[in-house]
Amino acid sequence: MEEGKMDENEWSYHGEGNKSLVVAHAQRCVVLRFLKFPPNKKKTSEEILQHLQNIVDFGKNVMKDFLGENYVHCGEVVQLPLEFVKQLCLKIQCERPESRCDKDLDTFSGYAMCLPNLTRLQTFHFAEHRPILCVEIKPKCGFIPFSNDVTHEMKHKVCRYCMHQHLKVATGKWKKISKYCPLDLYSGNKQRMHFALRSLLQETQNNLRIFKNGELIYGCGDARSPVADLKELAHHLKPFFFPSNGLASGPHCTKAVIRELVHVITRVLLSSSEKARAGALRLGLQGPRVCEASPFSRSLHNQGKNTSEHSGLPKGCLLYKTLQVQMLDQLDIEGLYPLYKRVEQYLEEFPEERKTLQIDGPYDEVFYQKLLDLSTEDDGTVAFALTKVQQYRVAMTAKDCSIMIALSPCLQGTSSDQRPVIPSSRSRLAFSVSVLDLDLKPYESIPHQYKLDSKIVNYYSKTVHAKDDTVRSTRFKEHEDCTLVLHKV
Repeated sequence: MEEGKMDENEWSYHGEGNKSLVVAHAQRCVVLRFLKFPPNKKKTSEEILQHLQNIVDFGKNVMKDFLGENYVHCGEVVQLPLEFVKQLCLKIQCERPESRCDKDLDTFSGYAMCLPNLTRLQTFHFAEHRPILCVEIKPKCGFIPFSNDVTHEMKHKVCRYCMHQHLKVATGKWKKISKYCPLDLYSGNKQRMHFALRSLLQETQNNLRIFKNGELIYGCGDARSPVADLKELAHHLKPFFFPSNGLASGPHCTKAVIRELVHVITRVLLSSSEKARAGALRLGLQGPRVCEASPFSRSLHNQGKNTSEHSGLPKGCLLYKTLQVQMLDQLDIEGLYPLYKRVEQYLEEFPEERKTLQIDGPYDEVFYQKLLDLSTEDDGTVAFALTKVQQYRVAMTAKDCSIMIALSPCLQGTSSDQRPVIPSSRSRLAFSVSVLDLDLKPYESIPHQYKLDSKIVNYYSKTVHAKDDTVRSTRFKEHEDCTLVLHKV
């Protein structure tokens, strides 16, 4: 960032989460990411610099090795003129959602992260003039816990996402339960993946967003009509998939365009990057491959078809690598929590050891190498407990990351400019795939995760599962004795 040339009018509001806010540059394919804090919890400039540097180091030294350097963009920490930051904050304030304004953008330190704009293709430093589509998917956890420490039998049958949906609707977070199940997307079976992606399009919540030329066009999670939204989305997408404009408008056109989008995303998700290194982890998928709550699986079950059918993910694809990192959570939160308490007890006795244990960093090669110890035999040591705690934090990061798929039509007669290309029915699309939201989950969040897990499972068991049992009990059971009485007509 050139200090003398920073103009807040060249930057626009791009989005924000719970802990940070992002602005995008109008011409250059870069974004600035600022930290946010509650008004009464400001941090020093040194603390903010260290926090941002930890994010960069974790991406560079850990997630790049696990996911592949083609997919992970670490960025760099930059120092900005304070006047620029203050003017920028004033400029974008009116664009921020009211629900996010409980925290303020850091305008005191001058530090931010400079990253590539992942809604653009990742081979260009400047915005292209050709249209660019970007699909952001937050796939969530793709496996059912296989740990023997799990005490709730339901957790061996129904995935966390599907159970959590019911609690979120009950508490007013969402108005409708999504039909999306992460296990369908991670199955590698194209039919299940198509169903999962269509379900995300119908009920996006905060798991899917679509950008066109860097502007959000779909996926705001509000109460707008999904049918109207899909028609509008199809209008935006038509030039990408049907450049000749051969289809008439109407519901058939909408279905055809959405079908093309779903098929293209599936092909991209199953593609492998030739340059990406083989993943460092070799964790075999244990436990059921199908979630009992998935509407797709229930439909097959009702038809008497095999619900365990799966194709498996190609080992070089990003979904496979993400799933491998997620499975570092080998013990589930129920098995992990006692180990967390062991570390906590040790830190109470020896608080000066917190730095040695690398709980707050540095996230370097030493930290990464310890994550590769996949043994599950507890020897009663703090070292074993700490390794499992750190692996859990990394796994939770992978469970909450987002995948960005950028697509752009290939111009006739031109080369692909080093970019991989995916075919659709009537066009060829250059694409790039990236991962974001890779901040290491905080050590302090583990007690919250333990309580939340119990809350989710208990609510699901008492309401949804209990209701299913009641419905089943009103029908004849398979081996129940009954008498058939014939009346003469």
